[in-house]
Amino acid sequence: MRRLRLIHHGFQMAFAVAAVAAAVALPVVLLSVGGGVSQHELSVLQNQGFEVEVTAPGLHGVQGAHGLAGRIAALPEVGSASPVLSSAIDVFGPTGGAVPTLAEGVVPEAFSAALGPSERPLFPATLPIGDPSDSGHFDGGTYQGPAVDDVVVPSPFAQDLGVSRGSTIWLSPTAERSDAVAFQITAIAGAAAATLGPSATNALVLPLSDLQLLTGFARSNGTTGALLDSADTVEVVLTGAASTEPGAVARVASQVQALVPFYSVSTLADQVGQAHQATAVLSGFYIALSSVGLAVGLIFLALVLVRRVETERQSIGIERALGVPGRQIAAMMAGRGVVLGGAGTAAGLVTGWLVVELFGRFGSASVQLAVGYAVFDPVTLGALALAVLGLSVLASLGATRAALGLSIPEALR
Repeated sequence: MRRLRLIHHGFQMAFAVAAVAAAVALPVVLLSVGGGVSQHELSVLQNQGFEVEVTAPGLHGVQGAHGLAGRIAALPEVGSASPVLSSAIDVFGPTGGAVPTLAEGVVPEAFSAALGPSERPLFPATLPIGDPSDSGHFDGGTYQGPAVDDVVVPSPFAQDLGVSRGSTIWLSPTAERSDAVAFQITAIAGAAAATLGPSATNALVLPLSDLQLLTGFARSNGTTGALLDSADTVEVVLTGAASTEPGAVARVASQVQALVPFYSVSTLADQVGQAHQATAVLSGFYIALSSVGLAVGLIFLALVLVRRVETERQSIGIERALGVPGRQIAAMMAGRGVVLGGAGTAAGLVTGWLVVELFGRFGSASVQLAVGYAVFDPVTLGALALAVLGLSVLASLGATRAALGLSIPEALR
């Protein structure tokens, strides 16, 4: 009988440890992966090659992009202004059907100047896609100049498509090959930098005017309607020391805002601050989401501890009859809670790490990409462990109350 009771106690404690472990594993996964992704995106943002960004509401909302970039570039302390149009298109290789991808239309010279330190090595020093200013094909807004129809393709995409430098591919705004325009690959960009969002390092890069014509964002009716000259952003690069001087950045942002009063003008510092705030909110959401699991696990732990008191009522009654202080019994219950909670916390930390590793090995490509940024911050995980241990002590209060509330005569029967 005693053997069965010991086995039963063992199962109860194992289930309590498992419940706490499962509750701890969830925040470990969420905080490590979510925090890692946030840190990566912040790092990318802080290392951009430009200091001020112009955006507009709506899809491709910056209008008159070529002219606007020229006016911004003429401002004092501005080195260059790079308009960028991002658009989903379909690509046809030498064989096979349409392959959806992202294309970015750029002004080659300005685009190169706005590349960040991590992106610059991936591209040729001079983008071989037409004239550096894209003014020839744009032709003052007529789009009647000679089209170059050149494109830079990222290396992984070129490998998947089975093409190389000098090959011809066909770009289309739809999945119909009849709408496609032939482009020559004039360069292969380096291996695409891992990113969770659109980036020039994993997109086809072609002249801004070419992509505007291809996607219908040059003029409202081909080349005869009202001038659109659309883009999504204009990235502004400051000159020399001005790029690292907060006052100069703010001054240029104010001057740009005066040029485009109805557009949004932000500095990288503003964007980094907003990203930090978003990260804090997201971390709070992760903790709130995890609190449900933690509550369930700790309630189960509390029930196991109370059940243990019920099965040990006679021995506890003897200790109390011998004059063992109540604080000593409370310490014993708290110790049990800490031991079980600590074991569950350790198991949860290991389980969370294993889950992240398994996702990194066997998850989908997007999951592997996100998990690759996971950061197991010892400070964050240590705070989580201490919080669970503290809650384990609280979970033992029910057992302490049950032990101290036992009637000694009844417990000794």
